[in-house]
Amino acid sequence: MYDVAIIGAGITGCSLAYELGKYNVKAIVIEKENDVSVGTTKANSAIVHGGYDPETGTLMAKYNVAGNERIKELCGKLDVPYKQIGALVCAFSEEEVKHVEALKERGIANGVPGLEVWDQAKVREEEPNISDEVVAALYSPTTGIVSPWELAIALAETAATNGVEFMLNAEVTNITKAGDVYTVETPAGNVEAKYICNAAGVYADKVNEYVCKKSFTILPNKGEYYLLDKSQGSLVNHVIFQCPNEKGKGVLVSPTVHGNLIVGPDSQPSAADDLSTTTEGLNFVRTTALKSVPTINYRESIRNFAGVRARTAVHDFFIFEDKEQKGFFNISGMASPGLTSAPAIAVDLVKMLGESGLELVEKENVVDTRKVNRFKHMSHEERAALIKENPLYGKIICRCETVTEGEIVDALHRPIVPTSIDGIKRRCNAGMGRCQGGFCGPRVQEIIARELNMPLEDVYQDRVGTVIITGETKEGGAK
Repeated sequence: MYDVAIIGAGITGCSLAYELGKYNVKAIVIEKENDVSVGTTKANSAIVHGGYDPETGTLMAKYNVAGNERIKELCGKLDVPYKQIGALVCAFSEEEVKHVEALKERGIANGVPGLEVWDQAKVREEEPNISDEVVAALYSPTTGIVSPWELAIALAETAATNGVEFMLNAEVTNITKAGDVYTVETPAGNVEAKYICNAAGVYADKVNEYVCKKSFTILPNKGEYYLLDKSQGSLVNHVIFQCPNEKGKGVLVSPTVHGNLIVGPDSQPSAADDLSTTTEGLNFVRTTALKSVPTINYRESIRNFAGVRARTAVHDFFIFEDKEQKGFFNISGMASPGLTSAPAIAVDLVKMLGESGLELVEKENVVDTRKVNRFKHMSHEERAALIKENPLYGKIICRCETVTEGEIVDALHRPIVPTSIDGIKRRCNAGMGRCQGGFCGPRVQEIIARELNMPLEDVYQDRVGTVIITGETKEGGAK
């Protein structure tokens, strides 16, 4: 019997697991995929939003601003890539100047610090490659960039270190309630818990309706992106937005924490599992972004991808305990700024659980820091010392990103064990470079099979079923 079962191991579920790990609470995270951060958390713009966009008085406004500060703190403690580079919301007409001035006033009302409206000269001074048609811009200094999957993984690993359990490959197929106990049914086994926290992303409405009356509907919305090579990573210094509209924050151009340039997304209704990219969608992203930054060299694109966002008809989060099913909590509708908001929401969710009757006794010895060896960013002296301690750090596996065998082996023996090539990619960056794993992929696959003592053909690219090896094509040697 568990005290709390969290459904979903994206940024929301992992943030809550991290916070619950600080208490003497028996908690488990139930995830349908073979790893954490496999859904929307791995496929988004990777922006830590400032908080000027949400309507004042909404949960989005409240948690965006609080989450902005919280993420900065967490990334420092848990050794997650993060940079506070600021954002510019560009105006291309006098009408749009009025819009950015209104965004400034809204941001001030939301508690966002340091907002300024820059004139054309200041914008050009700070962003030489921006379009000449930009006449002004809102500057948001607290906006940042982050590695969202690495943040979720760090939160999950720390939670696991503090005793929270993770149940992977366990898609929820039903939830029942008898008395004060919920039973969560999955193919991997059933889980009994006193409290349920629904953080199932694009499937949150389905999970809610297993045991509660319909109270919201998820409207999946797909966004497509370009990821460009590091040769384009310094093209802009800030996150560059156009004025937001009814479809969202629009197409952005931004550096990433790994040194690339990300461009996107568009906005289109989709199925919850539709991760396809389209000529139409990518052409829209391409032409729209060129309005902001005309010199983007799309020949340097190394990958296109899509992510699906959990939108609802109400432009706000759904964070509540069900009125009829006591102990069932929803954390749903986590569209942008969901990534930024999740760590702050988790803090309040723990309080809400306590108010609902969960006994919250703080643990005496809580692990609240984490350190990851990143060979690429070490000095020569640090590298030499590490290789002397562990020779596997002297073997470069991913040439594009300078990732060593030592880093990969370390990742395979951390609390949440990756079993796929992309699982290693999310932890070490192997395969993130220009060749996108063309060189290192087979070697990473071999290391996973060796370290986890599993057949090579059972090592997937990512999700279960993304088969790489189907069998042998030839058998050599004399019979």
